Amino acid sequence: MKEFIQEFKMVARKSSYKKRALVEEFKRGTNRVIRRKLINVTRLLTSIEQWYKCATNLDKYWRKSRRDKERLRGRKESRNQRQRQMSIGNNLRGFRL
Repeated sequence: MKEFIQEFKMVARKSSYKKRALVEEFKRGTNRVIRRKLINVTRLLTSIEQWYKCATNLDKYWRKSRRDKERLRGRKESRNQRQRQMSIGNNLRGFRL
């Protein structure tokens, strides 16, 4: 998000967009998940700087949430794999060659 904001600021300086139009272009350029969250922000964001800050924070929390979810998924998969291995081992105990 920080890179996007840096690039957006450079382009915004060269454009004729001001205030609301600038905010709309900013929202349009953000990732879909962050855009939805920005639209649902309960407090009124009045300046483009507030939009930058809010988007950066939302992006940070979204990325942390994804990392946590992946970490938990990895734990669950490894637990399921151990259970499958134990189950296979238990099924083979009575099997003779």
